[in-house]
Amino acid sequence: MTGRVRVRYAPSPTGEPHVGNIRTAIFDWLFARHHGGDFIIRIEDTDQNRKVEGAVEVQLDALRWLGLDWDEGPVKGGDYGPYVQSERLEKYQAVAEELIVSGRAYRCNCSSERLTQVREEQAKRKDTVGYDRHCRNLTEDQRKEQSDSGVASVVRFKMPQEGTTTLSDLVRGDVTFENKLVDDFVMMKSDGYPTYHMAHVVDDHLMEISHVFRGEDWLSSAPRHLQIYEALGWQPPEFAHLSNILAADGSKLSKRHGATSIQQFQESGYLPEAMLNFLTLLGWSLDGQTELFTREELASHFSIDRVSRSGSVFDNEKLNWMDGHYIREMSHEDLADALLAYWNEYPCDEVPTDKIDRPFAVQVAALVQERLKTLKDAAPLIAFFFQDELSYESEELVQKGMDADGTKTGLQAAHGGLTDLEPFDAQSMEDLLRPMSKDLNVKVGQLFGSLRIATTGLRVAPPLFETMEILGKDRTLKALKKAIERL
Repeated sequence: MTGRVRVRYAPSPTGEPHVGNIRTAIFDWLFARHHGGDFIIRIEDTDQNRKVEGAVEVQLDALRWLGLDWDEGPVKGGDYGPYVQSERLEKYQAVAEELIVSGRAYRCNCSSERLTQVREEQAKRKDTVGYDRHCRNLTEDQRKEQSDSGVASVVRFKMPQEGTTTLSDLVRGDVTFENKLVDDFVMMKSDGYPTYHMAHVVDDHLMEISHVFRGEDWLSSAPRHLQIYEALGWQPPEFAHLSNILAADGSKLSKRHGATSIQQFQESGYLPEAMLNFLTLLGWSLDGQTELFTREELASHFSIDRVSRSGSVFDNEKLNWMDGHYIREMSHEDLADALLAYWNEYPCDEVPTDKIDRPFAVQVAALVQERLKTLKDAAPLIAFFFQDELSYESEELVQKGMDADGTKTGLQAAHGGLTDLEPFDAQSMEDLLRPMSKDLNVKVGQLFGSLRIATTGLRVAPPLFETMEILGKDRTLKALKKAIERL
């Protein structure tokens, strides 16, 4: 590889970033960091009709959350700006004029009605559907007549009508296209804005982009782009077309399969480190076995030759496993900070953040850490700490193989023993209550199950004695007394 590596991620401000787009950004970033190159952000907003207010910041926030820092782009600036396409219109218009003068592009005044009619007739004849090149070879008089008609013109690229165009793709190898099957596509729209085909070629050249990572959906457009480079005498970057991310049914991942935007996964409580690791493995592998990497390890190992040609299935169970692993690897203090930040960003009714200080959050983190797959899982497990009255049916206190009288006797015995217990800590409670089950002639699981419902209202809860220690003696005894009264 010669020259400096410069890659770009170019999102459109049309909504929340899809995981497929973000996976591309991750590959860009890893490739740049691996080679000590530049990672550039460019906003492709030439489709003004689809532009969504605030979408640019949403896109940038997703990158920040994942830790994908950029070297040039919005906010940061750089020597190749501006980095928003709507601020670069003069550059595209100048290139379009250059191509018209050189005979590689032409103005087209065909109305939308005529184009619709052409497509319908082509479909009836079962011909290839595309522009019929009506305006390609008009005389100057004919062009003037069309111009005077008042119909807004577009600029079309004049594709060769014979021969082939070959793309040497870094993932897929050589891919050859018949030129005659590619129509004379629009480069500049009638509103003065370029299409993607035109804009990204100009920008990639002027910004000295060395490598372009993009989805396989753009593979069929490659001959258009390569022909523009050839017409202008520019050296194209190297391309890597990435396979789609697939749903479990083998189709391309979409909203109908569930969460697909980074914001949705962030709101669901996934850690950015886990998402980065997981998304990188959707299409790239080090050795087919290793699955857990730090950010630094990913950047160190990443290479295009390990990128897969086939699609990768988005496995939610694997993501949950991976996120749970990252959570369990955190210190109690770091997990507490992550939970506090998450609850502040995404408030929930179960956890009133104004009642949680950091020492309590650290205690809670230690209590629930082993049970979490995501940060969102924590709130339901600790909601009872903030409830004055626990919600459960009295029948839930009675464990399988027991009756109400036996359960009541067991809770009374526990209440009596805990009343005099000092110190009131987890180990002392276990030392007291485990042998008590034998004296009561009940199984340990039966007694502990009743205590769990009585103190938390949950069948599945954090470790019992550690929970009771955090609740404290007064609240624990009060909860047991209420349970006895219910029975």
